[in-house]
Amino acid sequence: MSSSLSTSQPTPPRSRVSERIGSIAESATLAVDAKAKALKAAGRPVIGFGAGEPDFPTPGYIVEAAVNAAQDPRNPRYSPAGGLPELKQAIAEKTLRDSGFEIEPQQVLVTNGGKQAVYNTFATLLDPGDEVIVPTPFWTTYPESIRLAGGVPVEVFAGPETGYKVTVDQLEVAVTERTKVFLFNSPSNPTGAVYDPEETAAIGQWAVSRGLWVVTDEIYEHLTYDGVPFTSIAAAVPEMAEQVIILNGVAKTYAMTGWRVGWMAGPVDIIKAATNLQSHATSNVANVSQRAALAAVAGPLDAVEEMKAAFNRRRKAIVEGLNAVPGFSCPTPAGAFYAYVDVRGALGEKHQTSAELAGYILDEAEVAVVPGEAFGPSGFLRLSYALGDDDLAEGIGRIQQLLAR
Repeated sequence: MSSSLSTSQPTPPRSRVSERIGSIAESATLAVDAKAKALKAAGRPVIGFGAGEPDFPTPGYIVEAAVNAAQDPRNPRYSPAGGLPELKQAIAEKTLRDSGFEIEPQQVLVTNGGKQAVYNTFATLLDPGDEVIVPTPFWTTYPESIRLAGGVPVEVFAGPETGYKVTVDQLEVAVTERTKVFLFNSPSNPTGAVYDPEETAAIGQWAVSRGLWVVTDEIYEHLTYDGVPFTSIAAAVPEMAEQVIILNGVAKTYAMTGWRVGWMAGPVDIIKAATNLQSHATSNVANVSQRAALAAVAGPLDAVEEMKAAFNRRRKAIVEGLNAVPGFSCPTPAGAFYAYVDVRGALGEKHQTSAELAGYILDEAEVAVVPGEAFGPSGFLRLSYALGDDDLAEGIGRIQQLLAR
């Protein structure tokens, strides 16, 4: 009898997490916020400048609408995956009022917060290898959503020397035959930059001339200061109507970050496809949250103006305080509620990157800030001034004392 030995090799172990999901970077802003809250829960007096979350309560009339909705027997049941019809109608009317751009309710998809609107948009528009031009510094979620959808983010950096705003010349250099989308965010997270009407129109006309889709994130539309106007790129260049997606939500304007209601608005075929995606991913947004959002977008802006006045006061205070720190240079943001400070003058042998500097500030001063690496190049810090006046003053004071040593 003869015997033969098997020459097969053992199957190598496969990764437990898919490559697609395993490659996603954690949200740096939420990570910093979570760490700050954990340290506070452990008894440390940490002050957090990390998350872009208004410290105000949701306005009372919105909460009252939610309470009434919770008692309404319609709301414990499924509703249309694309959103309550009355909310979609109100969003269409609000878009005309605030953005100057006319849409119909069937052009709206209500999503579980702004992040789902971002992901739905890129998943619907992009095929593998399609490129998206992303002005940098960028909100940390943009490139991850693009990659999840199979796309390739192409960063175009604009520093403080240009007010953190990209130019048409820069965009022209970045465009390739694979470019399908241009991403626009004004007012900007993380920099607070606001493109003026002429800059907005020029960029929009360039995108149209190149046949690109434009995805415009307008969630900070009501937060501009010093008389600086908000300009919707969709309204500035009406000829892009069939190739523009507007992203928005109630989180920042109405202090509703935890309610999780956002939306995307665009051409009917894109919204229909994105609604189909959402029908399999999450179905409808929670009905009580949708009823609250309806009260918000259809209601007055009085409470919004009160919050804006407080943000404006804090904006001035944080810029003054940061510019008093050795090696820091902070331009005055024209919108949103973030200060994006250039700390390259404070880096050196001890702290070579802004990530290292942010870690030092958290460990030694117990102040949480987000390093520039979360938004693009190193050398910057983002601080949200959507926190109380006393905490803002205390936190900036600690940073001043620490770095003045």
